[in-house]
Amino acid sequence: MSGTVQERIERVAFNADGLVAAIIQQWDSGEVLMLGWMDAEALRRTLTEGRVTFWSRSRREYWRKGDTSGHIQLVRGARLDCDGDAVLITVDQVGVACHTGTRTCFDADDLDPFTAP
Repeated sequence: MSGTVQERIERVAFNADGLVAAIIQQWDSGEVLMLGWMDAEALRRTLTEGRVTFWSRSRREYWRKGDTSGHIQLVRGARLDCDGDAVLITVDQVGVACHTGTRTCFDADDLDPFTAP
């Protein structure tokens, strides 16, 4: 993304609730770690502070990943998708990404249609 942080944020197509889906990916392995939600302020903090900040829809407050757990996400890059309605944040994950204590939030149920009976 080029331009000032504010100009980059203005290109995002936030949903009706003022949020955008943020896909978090390990920068070197490409492993998808988690998905969270950001409003314009959370995205601004993420882009300027170098640590991923989300908007908690359930708690209705900002949370910076790792502040309580120590499992921080150091920002390595950020990209906007072709429609502007999702962001991909590449990070250096320190510790686990999922609140369940696993490396990724995408290790639960396998929905692969090619392995189903």
